[in-house]
Amino acid sequence: MGGMGNRMALDRDLVLALDAAVDKHGSAIDALALDLHAHPELRFEEHHAAGAISDLLRQCAHDVERPFGGMDTAFRAKAGTGSGPRIAILAEYDALPEIGHACGHNLIAAGAVGAFLAVAEVVARVGGTVEIFGTPAEEGGGGKIKLLDAGAFAGLDAAIMYHPFDRDLLVHPTLASTWLRFDFHGTPSHAAIAPHEGKSALTACMDTFRLIDGQRVHLRDGVRVHGYILDGGQAVNIIPETAACEISVRAGDSPELERAKAMVTRCARAAAMASDVPVTVSERRGYAELVNNETLARVFGTHLERLGRAPRFRDSSVGAGSTDMGNVSHAVPSIHPWIAICDEQFTTCHQRPFAAAAASERGLCSARIAAKSLAATAVQFLASPALRAEVRAEFERQNVPQTRPSRDG
Repeated sequence: MGGMGNRMALDRDLVLALDAAVDKHGSAIDALALDLHAHPELRFEEHHAAGAISDLLRQCAHDVERPFGGMDTAFRAKAGTGSGPRIAILAEYDALPEIGHACGHNLIAAGAVGAFLAVAEVVARVGGTVEIFGTPAEEGGGGKIKLLDAGAFAGLDAAIMYHPFDRDLLVHPTLASTWLRFDFHGTPSHAAIAPHEGKSALTACMDTFRLIDGQRVHLRDGVRVHGYILDGGQAVNIIPETAACEISVRAGDSPELERAKAMVTRCARAAAMASDVPVTVSERRGYAELVNNETLARVFGTHLERLGRAPRFRDSSVGAGSTDMGNVSHAVPSIHPWIAICDEQFTTCHQRPFAAAAASERGLCSARIAAKSLAATAVQFLASPALRAEVRAEFERQNVPQTRPSRDG
């Protein structure tokens, strides 16, 4: 992974101590992952998961702050001197409707707990503080954003986590996102006796999708626009008085997100005008694009390689989603590498076979490898002022405000 990893290498005795600590807790880490997998919970409802993780941390003699950041299913635990550098390891544990842990968040939680417990055993030898944050509702709820708003990330020097995938990948972009809701308000009438006296909210709603499809040729590469109809009327013999749809808009960065959002909104307003019905526009702000700290990602990669993995740095063939870790990465240096739990292209996130992989022996093994790599990355960061300076310098370069103008301004 380049000379930087060698120049700031971690002492071998610390590496061995961290690996041994993860192995010592291996059975508990596996049991936690399987327990969460068997009890999938939706965003902000992760009471079983937050309780199970908190119980394990307390059994290992760590105080747990819960609720945390104003959320019942968020928590925090700390270990270390309480002074010097601070690094947080982030755990996710919410599931998806119907398909459970098809994003592998049970493994994210297990790996984060394993890493925290390992670092906690050696942190006194290097100084600084390691923390674990339980971050609810990544699947559309933005739990990390709520923690940001509550000041939970203030004073942190770095935040790290990993995500299960079909390949090992150190740096990958995610998309800035938002959700737009359009409520159309028509005039009802009998669809057979007097259709000419009605104004169809549903026609305007469907025309919105058709107009968006017509505008796709003008979207930049990587922009994603997709949605569904929330309300399409109640009976076939009534001109629909109300109709509503929700549209997800994603883009590679915030300026392009604003441009795409403006295009989608114009489509809805044009559709409403064509049917002579009013439309109400509301927005549920999503996630920022991820700013990967490549310096810290390379350190994580050296530890993956040490454990026998061969991660790619980037892979342009892989599509991108969105995560509230993106918002964290604009506030503090962050990494969000991907770790394989199945064969490449066998399955991917949000598919039923991926949910099965998240409870497989291979998935559990990958969570333990992720725990060891996260732990070693955290300790190397705490132990090396030179590494921290390089990570911070990259973060400050990356977070220069973007100046590309919006074409819809």
